[in-house]
Amino acid sequence: MVQRLVKIALGLVLVVIILGSYTRLTDAGLGCPDWPGCYGYLTVPHSEVKVGEAEMRFPERPVEHFKAWNEMIHRYAAGILGLLVLAIAIAAVARYRKEGAGKPLKLPLALLAMIIFQAALGMWTVTMNLQPVIVMGHLLGGFTTFSLLVLLHLRETPPRLARESALRGLSGLAAFALIIVIAQIASGGWVAANYAALACTNLPICEGSWSERLDFAGAFSLPEADNYEFGVHSYNERMTMHIVHRFGAIVVMAVMVWLLAKLWLNATSAWFRSVALTLSVLLVVQVLLGITNVLASLPLAVAVAHNAVGALLMVTLVALNFGLYRLNNKEVSHG
Repeated sequence: MVQRLVKIALGLVLVVIILGSYTRLTDAGLGCPDWPGCYGYLTVPHSEVKVGEAEMRFPERPVEHFKAWNEMIHRYAAGILGLLVLAIAIAAVARYRKEGAGKPLKLPLALLAMIIFQAALGMWTVTMNLQPVIVMGHLLGGFTTFSLLVLLHLRETPPRLARESALRGLSGLAAFALIIVIAQIASGGWVAANYAALACTNLPICEGSWSERLDFAGAFSLPEADNYEFGVHSYNERMTMHIVHRFGAIVVMAVMVWLLAKLWLNATSAWFRSVALTLSVLLVVQVLLGITNVLASLPLAVAVAHNAVGALLMVTLVALNFGLYRLNNKEVSHG
């Protein structure tokens, strides 16, 4: 029961991440100015009477049906995911009471706590008018939920690992790669939350005398504002955010190439080689998507894909670290 629910949740959480990215990139984060409903309704108001009532409640936010539906579809999908995670936690507790130790319990409960916190972040995103720290936290919360579901799936159906002694020393590098990828995702979240994705439109770094205009203190500050929609930082501050993200991408690529080289040279089992192949493909695709975002001025489909591939890259690294942990703790089986 738990295994089936986890597989369904894995597909749904990726859909929710994609919908969240699409909502943010279409400037629909405040498409519904209240939470959890939309202008006081459970769905987007369409009749002339309801639209009139909605705009009386929120005169500063006229109804834009396209943006409102983007936001509500994302909320509906996230709500279904939350119910699914609740069902996973209930099923895990029931199984633990029936069968005793040996099956994951803490992980499903941690996942439930995470999804509740993620719902709170979703509410604060609206009620705090897209405050960048909250928006970035909401992104990271979605990626963390995805990672916890991947870990739970791996705990429920552990991979079959051979005794690969050559990979035992790779744990430190794999953990470091995961940390810098998380940092890069957070950097990307900060860029997106502050509408800085188009602050630099040239390659490889930025146009003009960018080095003379860097403002790190301002870029990573949080100015006071009533509404953060479309950003409140200066151009120099947004440019600095963007440049930090670009340099981060260079570091991530270097570390990932180093890790992948060691994986390809030393991995012999099918599971580790499949992880190496997946990481290789995702890294190449992510770099190409990032370059395309710059050259083509952030096409919507490419920007959404960049977000989704970043999530897949992160969770694949989570899986690799899980496999190496099992390998180093001799939790292996032949086959």
